[in-house]
Amino acid sequence: MMTANEIRKNFLEFFKMKGHTIVASDSLVPKDDPTVLFTTAGMQQFKRQFLGQIDNYTRAATCQKCLRTDDLDQVGRTAFHHTFFEMLGNFSFGDYFKKEAITWGWEFLTQKLNIPVERLWASVYKEDREAEEIWLKKVKIPSEKLVRLGDKSNFWPSEAKEKGPNGPCGSCSEIFYDYGVNPNCKSAKCDPSCDCGRFSEVWNLVFTQFNRKDGGVLEPLPNKNIDTGMGLERLVAVVQGKKSNYATDLFMPILDAIEKEIEVNGVHLDQRDKLVIADHIRAIVFGIADGVIPSNGERGYVIKKLIVETTDLVLNYRIITGPSIYRLVPYVISVMNEQYPELVSEINRISSIIKKAEEAYIKVRTEILPLLERDIDRIKRSADSKQEQIKKIGLKCFIAHDTFGVTESTILSALNATGILGYEQEDIWKTYREEFREQQERSRATSKMTGDVFTDVYLGPNLPKTKFLGYEHFQSAGTILKMFKNNKKVESVDEGEEVKIILDQTPFYAESGGQIGDTGTISKDGATIRVNDTQKIGGVFIHAGTVIQGTFRLNDVVQAQIDAERRLSIMRNHTATHLLQAALREVLGAHVQQQGSLVAEDRLRFDFTHHQAISKDDILQIESLINTHIMSCDSVDRKEMPLSEAKASGALAFFAEKYGETVRVVSIDGYSQEFCGGTHLNSTGQVGLFKIISESAIAQGIRRVEAATGKFALELIKTQEKQLEKIAQTIKAPLKEVAERVDHQTKRLRELEKEMEHLRFEVIKNFTDDIIQNAPTVKEVKIITSTFKEVDAMMLRKVSDLIKQKTKSAVVALGSAFQGSAFILVAVTDDLVQKGLKANELIKLITPTINGTGGGRPQLAQAGSKEVAKLDDAINQAKQLIMQNLQCTNYKPQTNSNSQ
Repeated sequence: MMTANEIRKNFLEFFKMKGHTIVASDSLVPKDDPTVLFTTAGMQQFKRQFLGQIDNYTRAATCQKCLRTDDLDQVGRTAFHHTFFEMLGNFSFGDYFKKEAITWGWEFLTQKLNIPVERLWASVYKEDREAEEIWLKKVKIPSEKLVRLGDKSNFWPSEAKEKGPNGPCGSCSEIFYDYGVNPNCKSAKCDPSCDCGRFSEVWNLVFTQFNRKDGGVLEPLPNKNIDTGMGLERLVAVVQGKKSNYATDLFMPILDAIEKEIEVNGVHLDQRDKLVIADHIRAIVFGIADGVIPSNGERGYVIKKLIVETTDLVLNYRIITGPSIYRLVPYVISVMNEQYPELVSEINRISSIIKKAEEAYIKVRTEILPLLERDIDRIKRSADSKQEQIKKIGLKCFIAHDTFGVTESTILSALNATGILGYEQEDIWKTYREEFREQQERSRATSKMTGDVFTDVYLGPNLPKTKFLGYEHFQSAGTILKMFKNNKKVESVDEGEEVKIILDQTPFYAESGGQIGDTGTISKDGATIRVNDTQKIGGVFIHAGTVIQGTFRLNDVVQAQIDAERRLSIMRNHTATHLLQAALREVLGAHVQQQGSLVAEDRLRFDFTHHQAISKDDILQIESLINTHIMSCDSVDRKEMPLSEAKASGALAFFAEKYGETVRVVSIDGYSQEFCGGTHLNSTGQVGLFKIISESAIAQGIRRVEAATGKFALELIKTQEKQLEKIAQTIKAPLKEVAERVDHQTKRLRELEKEMEHLRFEVIKNFTDDIIQNAPTVKEVKIITSTFKEVDAMMLRKVSDLIKQKTKSAVVALGSAFQGSAFILVAVTDDLVQKGLKANELIKLITPTINGTGGGRPQLAQAGSKEVAKLDDAINQAKQLIMQNLQCTNYKPQTNSNSQ
């Protein structure tokens, strides 16, 4: 039986023999492409070529890592839906077209993999006579095994002719494997268009030959392209004779590991849950390996969600109470390391990140689930209408999910535990889904992730890469090759118009590798464009700006001038970023790895792996080390070298980055050596000054340092000095004595606050007898209520303790407004607790009156809210609720009760 590794290898070797360049898989995080969260298709890394920018090859083949979450609810339910998968693909950029794509596909499947011809079917787009002819006359497939399908299934993008988007598009032809007649199929004519499970789509051949324009106009592309995609998991299932992808050697070792590592104490997981875990752990491992850290934002949120959902599946069986999913990491890597050997060195890092994310979620689940159940129960017992209760519970459930990451299965447990079943539960889920959809819309509105791989302007064919001169020059001449207004090609632009302009060469740095794009001017006699940003598609630099005066036309020769002072500030921050990484590794340890960065004009930001906050002493040491390197005026050397030589030299690389055969290495006097395409100073001395602004956590195991350099660092220090001088003037102390004097006055202030608190308590203490005396009695139980001003929760507790000491049987409800917040405290004497009257149950009845949250023990409970104006009404209602509660209980008063 051919293994998955052999199938993958055979595919790449086959197309290498057909003249294709074998291109390594791109990262799951697309480089220089902010339009999508993850790499979702093999063609994505060839966006530039498909937009007409041809490099040194016109044929390529890949095995591409992909991650999609569109069909997350189908994972484990079907035999072939996955979040992470590998896509085999062969591509032509204006080279071969339909005949070669179809005949080579057929040749590979039938001759290289020996799949029986009689098992294969094909489909074509209903209007594609050319593809139909090739299948019938070249391949000689039986006509009954060739089906003609419509715009939804056999045009790419799906239904693009009618619905868009604009951009490259074309018909498709698919190859299917026939598993044999399904006796349960109810279709009169079962063919690949049927969803009975008989057919598995193996290969999709996309013939990109049109550029769609407004109104559905299809303009023929000057260079026709081929984009094919064949899911490795499905192909392996076909070759290995399995009807499920999960039954192949890509998944079976992971499923076996689940039995070994997770199915303990004789408890067996549901089969679907096992498949979900096996699927998700692959996506989690590869996502983290490519630099995505579990967090609450975009890519990080996806990986965190997968970890949480997988952890939750295991916790629901109650066979393991701690982290467990991380133990599957070595098994995943053992399956995949032949194709991705770089994973082996990442086992410990990936496992640690997953384990910490699991621990964080388990803590949330342990703490939040009881609170959610309490809130649901409180709402159920409120005076609201049933419709209003359902709406509030649905909102609470969504907040638990959105704010704390509580999974839907855990929410379901909370609903079941509180007795909400049937149609009421269905209505609650409707509210939950509505909130979820609204949140998704809000996220989409603020995100650059359009999900459309061809969102950018169509650059046109044969546009050369921009020659970048900005390493050595701040200005240069250039020729206008293309101009776009509203993302449409134009011949000229006039004063006041927004423009995107492409030059043959430029000193402007395009945003990349964390460094922001340059600004400046593009000018000629009597005409000027103010450039506000520089981006790039592939190797083509796009200058975005506004025509300040004059007119510009295609082929004009212009002067491109960057803002020199701004660039120098950016260069200071970029060189300082390298110094920072070197210092972090020296002070904290070699485990420090870059997770992301921002190099701007006024600051730098550096994200890195580290398990705890950096101490103040370490921050001072890091700053001192960097400033020592700056004062040493060490040279900053830049050198291009082969990738293999750069790796052998020990230069640090951002592990999720994909590098070409030649890389640029920036070295600083032997203590810093990194792959980097950014702009740098010639000497560390040009940085001037380095000052850390802040240090914080941004995710589990990920820290962030922000810092300033040069004049911005100096301005920061001057601002701090002014603040220090102002403090010195206020406390009337010399600068050198400020710290000591502030410390002394702080201690004195604490002493005065304690004295004030004592005096306040003494004043309140004098009134407690009156409060007790005037309290109503029900069944010889005192109901003692009162409100106070500017008394915190701790003081309320002391007052309640004093009242309980002075009464034999009492229920106490005290309220206070303190610094803009409202507090309510309920206390119950022990004799009443023993008879079933509990403070934590009473507080549930009271908190709705102030729209607050709270909880506690049977003897003592408290709640808080921001609605101070409702406090008096709340305490009055509390009195009534307590009286009603006492009247309804079976409490029998003691015959000799004596309230003081």
